[in-house]
Amino acid sequence: MISSSSSSGLRGRWVAWRNRLLASQDFQRFATRWPGFRAVARRQARGLFDLVAGFTYSQVLSACVDTGLLDALADGPQDRESLASRTGLPVGGMERLLRAGASLGLVERLGDGWTLGVRGAAMRGNVGVAEMVAHHRLLYPDLADPVALLRRNGGGGALASLRRYAEQAGPDDPDSVAYSALMAASQPMVASQVADAYPFRRHRRLLDVGGGEGVFLAAVGARAPGLDLGLFDLPAVVARARPRLASAGLGGRATTYGGDFLRGPLPTGYDVVSLVRVLHDHNDEPAMALLANIHAALLPGGVLVIAEPMAGVRGVEAPADAYFGLYLLAMGSGRARTPREIGDMLRRVGFTRPRRHRSAMPLTASVISARRE
Repeated sequence: MISSSSSSGLRGRWVAWRNRLLASQDFQRFATRWPGFRAVARRQARGLFDLVAGFTYSQVLSACVDTGLLDALADGPQDRESLASRTGLPVGGMERLLRAGASLGLVERLGDGWTLGVRGAAMRGNVGVAEMVAHHRLLYPDLADPVALLRRNGGGGALASLRRYAEQAGPDDPDSVAYSALMAASQPMVASQVADAYPFRRHRRLLDVGGGEGVFLAAVGARAPGLDLGLFDLPAVVARARPRLASAGLGGRATTYGGDFLRGPLPTGYDVVSLVRVLHDHNDEPAMALLANIHAALLPGGVLVIAEPMAGVRGVEAPADAYFGLYLLAMGSGRARTPREIGDMLRRVGFTRPRRHRSAMPLTASVISARRE
């Protein structure tokens, strides 16, 4: 319960007055008619409608990906009849999808035909986004009853089941391969941003914990040719990382380790460890165990680098707390944490001097480092 002193403060009184005013139908009518308020009223109304219609917008995006429309338009402008034939939609259905996609910036008219829009072209340059759209086939059913999901405190659906199964299956199991491929497809842009944000070249040996198929490790290895590389993940995942690292020319520089980073000790002898989109996948108790294992394995003076979407970062509040908040709840484990929360966790296991590093796109990953004295 909020104390009477906090609720009666100046800000509390102002917020209460504001909310009464905005909820008033008389004020809403006034705001839409008065020139000084009209632009603000329209902008707020559009924002509210976007919240209501957001699921429909995401399904338009899903249809553009699933039909191959964006891939078709990457070959150049085409008319709706050609696109309908290529995607298997009736002409009327294609017309409706094209107009919906144009309203969202995914496609646009060009003369008598259609071409990629700004957002559609950007998606073509980021395979991970399209993979996430396809992945949402599992997420959306889990969110069909969000109140039930919140009441059971997460998990219990298709997304959580796939993750558990994929982590336990063998290296050639289709679900395990698909899940690992999704993680790998969404890594290249993240890897580039983290490598820009933190100077890995100053270190001698890097261990990427929970490194998946080695996308991040390969990106850093290409930028820092003098860096010895190590990758630690589940045995089935590591089995797929080895050929990827070899094809990147890093087979002789990269050592792979299979195991459970929450239970067993980690490899020692490394002066920098990276956790890229790993910590937020775990609840507080296992996350603390992971940080303690890393602290024990790092060389004295070594550095831990954490990169993931974080809560409480200006400009990315909705992606962190709304999208990742519900996504990780459906996954059954983890949460987006603020930089301050992560700093406190690091200090509790013995790390010192946690600091943030500027990243090009905090929406994708914010970066924090801390030192083991």
